[in-house]
Formats: sequence, structure tokens, C-alpha cells
Amino acid sequence: MINGSFLKKYKGSHIVVKKLLTAVLFLAFITLAACGSSDDEAASSEGGDSGESSGGLLAELQEAGTVTVGFANEKPYAYQEDGELKGAAVDIAQAVFAELGIDDMESQLSDFGQLIPGLKAGKFDVITAGMAINPDRCENAAFGEPEMKYGEGLIVQKGNPLGLESYKDIADNPDVTVSVMAGATENEFLKTEGVDPSQIQSAPDIPATFSAVESGRADATTGTEMTIKMALESAGSDQLEFVESFEQPDVEGVPSYGAAAFHLDNDDLREAYNEKLAELKEDGTVAELLEKNGFSEEMNMVESDITAEMVCNGEV
Repeated sequence: MINGSFLKKYKGSHIVVKKLLTAVLFLAFITLAACGSSDDEAASSEGGDSGESSGGLLAELQEAGTVTVGFANEKPYAYQEDGELKGAAVDIAQAVFAELGIDDMESQLSDFGQLIPGLKAGKFDVITAGMAINPDRCENAAFGEPEMKYGEGLIVQKGNPLGLESYKDIADNPDVTVSVMAGATENEFLKTEGVDPSQIQSAPDIPATFSAVESGRADATTGTEMTIKMALESAGSDQLEFVESFEQPDVEGVPSYGAAAFHLDNDDLREAYNEKLAELKEDGTVAELLEKNGFSEEMNMVESDITAEMVCNGEV
């Protein structure tokens, strides 16, 4: 027979055990819920509904089959003719994107100085304008690997009345003025060579710089050698001449290395672009496209050991 004290004791123990079991079950539930939340967060970060989480911009462009390209009218790098986007940088980009399964390039013309701001604002997916890589630009855009290299050139009034053959010649004569495209690297090259900022006039594009020299508002204009040489041929002006004896400036950034540029956050697109670009360099496609646009393989092909990182860091 069970006496009353034993029953009382048993009931008390039973209650304690029930409470302990309830507490253990509750803790287990909380732990599982936390793990589930962590897993859900990880899955969301890896494959949520944002462009980056579902594969990044590259995946979006591949699905759409179209990439939006910013360019400036600068022959032979990227320019518009008869409504069609042409140029060495354009052809190279087109070949690369085709390898990535993106066949359509939607072009947007912009002033050269507005290309990087437009890229940062999301107006373009990529800039393909033969833009020179330099440390300042690398802070605002992620450059692909170099596609071409080039030097500088100078255009003056017919007969070169002031005998200008270098940037130092401009620096040595404070009365000389030079018209330069806004945002172009030549602005800094001139200053580095001693040209006073007051001698430099800004213009939105190459035709505007030519107009300034033709009208006498400026004594010279400068730009990358291929650009201004071909632009002068197209303009057919008998008032201007290209200075064949021009002395290349001894400044950091010359020769320049041109490349496509991407938004700083779009590493997936840039890395995929670089991978295909390397393949097209290896099989000779890039050399063919450069030659097609008037470049010389000997003068304008980039050495295999030169990288965008090296140029950004000022190592070359």
C-alpha cells in the first residue's frame, strides 16, 4: 500500500521532470529556429531577389542578351558613323561580349568627361572608348585588362607658325594656348610638363578643339596620336597640320593603356570579360581587330606582362 507521504513525494518529482522536459524542448525549438534563420539568411545572400545575389550583373545581361555601352566620339577607338557604333574598342568589346553570350550592344553617346560619372550612376554597364587607365580613374571605375597602347600627338595651325614640337615648347611660351577635350589625360600631361592651367582651354570633343585652333582661339590641340591624326584626315582641313616631329612627353601614363571600364561593384562582369579577352588575345583576334581599325600590332599591342593593376598602381 502506498502511503500518503510517498505519493506526495512522487507527484512532486513528476512535476519537476515535466518542467525540465518542457524547458529542454523549448530550448531545442529555439536552437532549430535560429539555425533555420541563419540558413535562410545565407541562402538569401547567395540567391535572393537582387541582381547580385542571383548571379550578378553578368547573369542579368546574359539573360537579356543586351549590354549598354557608353562611348565618346573618338575615332578610331569608339565613334558613331551612319548610325552605327564603330572603332577598335567597340569591335573588341563586341567580340568579348559575344563570347559571353551577349550579342546586342546598346550604345549611348556621351561627352568623354561624362563617361565615368555615367558609369557610376548606372547609366552604362560598361565604357568602351579606349579610355586610358590611370590611378585617379581607377578610384572611380574598375578597368578591364589593357586592350591597346598609344602615345600622344599635337595639331597646330598650318605651317606650325610657333614651332611647337613638344608640351615643353608650350610651357616655355606663356602666350601659347592649347585646346584639350574635357576629361582627357592630356590635361594632366600638359600640367606635368609645366604648362600653366591658364594656357589650357577645355572643349567637349575633338571637333571643338579643331575649331578652336582653326579660328585662332587656341594655338594647338593635343590628344592621343591615332585619334587626332585620323580625325584630321576625316576633317579634311587645309588650315591645320599634324606635327610629325612631336616629342612624346616623359610623364607617367605615356604610353597610355586603353581598356574597357566597369562599375566598381561589378566584379563578376569584369572578371568574365577579362577571361574572354585573354582568350581573344591569345588566338590573335584582338590583333586583327586593332589592325582593322588602323592600329599597328608592333606599336599598339599591349605587352603580355602588363596588367590593369600595374597601371592603376603607377608601376608602368
